[in-house]
Amino acid sequence: MFDTLSQRLSKTVQDLRGKGRISEDNIGETLREVRMALLEADVALPVVKGFIDSVKQKALGAEVATSLTPGQVFVSILHRELIDLMGGARAGFELRAQPPYIVLLAGLQGAGKTTTAAKLARWLVETQRKRVLLVSTDVRRPAAILQLERLAAQVGADFFPSDPAVAPTTIASQAVERARSGVYDVLIVDTAGRLHMDAALMDEVREIDRAVGAHERLFVVDSMAGQDAVNAARSFGESLDLTGVILTKADGDARGGAALSVRQVTGKPIVFVGVGEKPDALQPFDPERMAGRILGMGDVVALVEQVQGKVDAVEAERLARKVAKGQGFDFYDLRGQLEQLQKMGGIGALMDKLPTHLTKGAAAPPDQGDKDIRRQMAIINSMTHRERRKPEVIDGSRRRRIAAGAGVQVQDVNRLLKQFAEMQRVMKSMKGGKLRRMMGAFKGGMPPGFPGR
Repeated sequence: MFDTLSQRLSKTVQDLRGKGRISEDNIGETLREVRMALLEADVALPVVKGFIDSVKQKALGAEVATSLTPGQVFVSILHRELIDLMGGARAGFELRAQPPYIVLLAGLQGAGKTTTAAKLARWLVETQRKRVLLVSTDVRRPAAILQLERLAAQVGADFFPSDPAVAPTTIASQAVERARSGVYDVLIVDTAGRLHMDAALMDEVREIDRAVGAHERLFVVDSMAGQDAVNAARSFGESLDLTGVILTKADGDARGGAALSVRQVTGKPIVFVGVGEKPDALQPFDPERMAGRILGMGDVVALVEQVQGKVDAVEAERLARKVAKGQGFDFYDLRGQLEQLQKMGGIGALMDKLPTHLTKGAAAPPDQGDKDIRRQMAIINSMTHRERRKPEVIDGSRRRRIAAGAGVQVQDVNRLLKQFAEMQRVMKSMKGGKLRRMMGAFKGGMPPGFPGR
């Protein structure tokens, strides 16, 4: 998300370097570049105009602080204005109402409402430690009801069964009673969608809202829809008293115009963003962190949270103890490290959260690094138990067999064995407490000599 916009904005500030003051002359061209970058990112024209006017007013004549370049001052102004544009931070729900806290999801068909309901349930279960009940009122699509039931089981939430022959408002009311009697903390109500806006859709959603007395009424919208997403959010907001917006498929939207427009156009805050298909691919929306990513500052906070949530600390400690005792480092250990990296989304997902200046000049593109990891996993999986434990037995004939089993060239096997030998050499030098201290510092990160480092 925001890939193109981030590249353009990072480039525009270079023209301001070396100037002692930000003036109308030296900022005019930069603002024109920013305007074009925002328009190309599919940001609504009125939003672009207001944003540029605000940045210009604050930037003109701004004194350059000691040790700072005008470019850095301008970036800080852009950062503050982007935060204001996307609205103040609202990290999820406050959940202060008497339970059950009722969340109503509305939106057009195809926006990802049902999967978002499950992702939201998972977020509540795992990060807020809440008991969650899910219910679908989409009686026109029995498949959607079945889908939500299966997803509920995957994310650790309970499901209230829906009968397609029963009216949606009755189903919703019954689910509320079940949530109360079952002492659930949160009830998530998934409503029906349409391929387009119509009166019948809005009437049904309003009736369900009145029946359940929702605390949150969230509009789920596909961020890849661009201006259509903004227009749909505006229309729903006029018909339903929305409390926020969830942007889905944000990982597939390189422009990001919807995220920059929807808050300004609708007056409703973005509460969550969907960044993938997996159940954990839903994040509370943080304008400050998002603004940092747009301007190439990365999202190191998200990176740390991702590492803490995905890395197996027990496995890291086991490996540290093993090598510290001089028991060696084998291919089972390397496979475990590669699996942990994959759990964190691969090299691309990690590099995406690093500041731009840290990823420039990388040895290989993130996509290539992820392909290398998959290739290395295939090679290791093609080995026998003995070969993984004692790599020194892998001779020429074994290398050919391993390559054939993994679907790679013998040269790929040779390359991995060479890299592995280097890792073993480094590990041997880490006997005693040195490796254990290092692994603790890196929270189970890749050992020195890891392929690609």
